[in-house]
Amino acid sequence: MPLIELDGVRKSYNLGRPNEAEVLHGVSFKIGTGEFAALIGPSGSGKSTLLNIIGLLEPMTAGSYTIQGEPVAGLDDSGLTLRRRAALGFVFQFHHLLPAFTALENVTLPALMRDGSVSAAQREHARAVLAAMGLGEAMGKRPGELSGGMQQRVAIARALVMQPPLVLADEPTGNLDRASSDEVFALMRRMHAELNTSFLIVTHDPRLAERCDRIIELVDGRVESDERPVKTPA
Repeated sequence: MPLIELDGVRKSYNLGRPNEAEVLHGVSFKIGTGEFAALIGPSGSGKSTLLNIIGLLEPMTAGSYTIQGEPVAGLDDSGLTLRRRAALGFVFQFHHLLPAFTALENVTLPALMRDGSVSAAQREHARAVLAAMGLGEAMGKRPGELSGGMQQRVAIARALVMQPPLVLADEPTGNLDRASSDEVFALMRRMHAELNTSFLIVTHDPRLAERCDRIIELVDGRVESDERPVKTPA
């Protein structure tokens, strides 16, 4: 069973108005468990809109979308929130860390939001995830005391701490220099290998896309290609 499956997904804005515009025109693809895929395409192709639909942050206009075999159509706001928390982690171009919270407190936020409090076991797990990110000495530091690459590593730890089946990353290295970008990407690949977590990464960087196992290209709101790059031996 696919982890997620989109079938004929369409998205229109300003429905029923003279300026109605359809930005996604029947998008279909599946993501399986343990995949590491890139979503690429020119500006305005619908990548962010599609990622928002996959992330249950905005509704589709038509088509079907299932997560772990469960259709999302018909879920109310509470149901969507529960599904999002159970199945998805998010990493964005801008890390969106809370500036008054330490790195550890930022990483425990998903547990706090889900359960209303953070248990000792959850805090210890968050410490272990941060340590795996190479941030063992930075747990008590606030975002303003960390470099951009370190802040993004905290954001990845926050996305992974609840062990979601799928992490959605929207230009996760777009705000970093090349060295930090390569470091963060390598970290995501390592976490993917160790945890078998699926990743769907929106990127404009062809270097990073080519290092993914699969490249889905979106052009003018349609899937133009869906390929698995041939890896050359190192």
